[in-house]
Amino acid sequence: MNARRFDGVSALWAVMRKELLDISRDRRTLAVALLLGPLLYPLMMFGMSTLAEKRMRTQMDGTLEVPVVGAERAPNLVAFLATQGIEATAPPANLDVAIADQRVDVALEISPSFAEDWHAGRAAGVDIVSDSTRRNADVPTARVRSALQAYGQQVGALRLVARGIDPGVVRPLGVGARDLASEEAKRGVMLSFLLPYLLVLSTFFGGAYLIIDATAGERERQSLEPLLATPAARGAIVSGKMAAACVLGVTSLLLILLAFKGSAQMAGDMARMLDVRWTAIAKLLVVLLPMLVIGTGLFTFLASTAKSAKEAQSHMTWLMLLPMVPTFVLMVNPVKTELWQFAVPFLAQNQLILKVIRAEPIAPEVWAVYLLASAALAAALWLAAVRRYGQERLAVAG
Repeated sequence: MNARRFDGVSALWAVMRKELLDISRDRRTLAVALLLGPLLYPLMMFGMSTLAEKRMRTQMDGTLEVPVVGAERAPNLVAFLATQGIEATAPPANLDVAIADQRVDVALEISPSFAEDWHAGRAAGVDIVSDSTRRNADVPTARVRSALQAYGQQVGALRLVARGIDPGVVRPLGVGARDLASEEAKRGVMLSFLLPYLLVLSTFFGGAYLIIDATAGERERQSLEPLLATPAARGAIVSGKMAAACVLGVTSLLLILLAFKGSAQMAGDMARMLDVRWTAIAKLLVVLLPMLVIGTGLFTFLASTAKSAKEAQSHMTWLMLLPMVPTFVLMVNPVKTELWQFAVPFLAQNQLILKVIRAEPIAPEVWAVYLLASAALAAALWLAAVRRYGQERLAVAG
């Protein structure tokens, strides 16, 4: 039995070395597998965060030009807005068309009865005109709305004082807020939607290039039959191919995490606030390694059912959607974290990555459920691939 076990381990190492040697000869594929994620994803993620910060800073700190219809009806209001960095400009001939064409982000319409209502002590009408579906109008609209609310509160308080009434009378409640979110959670909230998807997707496809070539590619080239004709056990062959793919995937994953760490330290304020301490990087590695094995096992099985590399690659179309499901579900229907979620593939990784981003402690039972469920799924996929490799028709191409 020991000799048989030794032969199996020897076969596993032999197959793994063979697959790694084969892919090392294809330098273009190797470069794509190792460098695409580490270069593309951090640049895309932190580049977008830098652009968002620059846009936010420009729109919040710079002078905001706002077309005002009927500015002459409320000169004091226009003067107050100017002190807030909001400059009133002449409105276009057709304001609705200008907003629809995105030539104007936000505008104000002052009611014709503004002066009359103002002097009578009634609420004077001011309408904020914008398109709520335009993301570029969010910040200017919020800035104008905040300025108008500040002006209304200031004038309201002065009116009460003029009548000998304490302004605190109309504020029976002093509503405050005590935010229990940690500083790490606040810093990571802006990146919490994008980071889990990118990391899970990169890890899930980490060994796909090698597995497709080592199974469907060899079947298409008719080089798989000599390997299957050897005395090596099919389980050792599958394990060797998966081990080679995992070596490639782990290397790519380490480069991605290191790239995230470096990018976060060099990018804008939002990215620099991301927790990229070595302890956080280590936790992310532990969270993502099971997904690498699961993805490798699934690709091994699917590639073994394909007759060509092109057919195996066609599975990527729908497989790319799987990591997106938890992100979209949590976006439209946020749910409270429960223990069973850490047994669900993709959802478990998403939740754990969010915990790491928020610098929340992960309970031992959570780790236990996650690792046991991941190990069970990986073992099931490995058995399915071994079962498929046991079929003699696998060696036949076409």
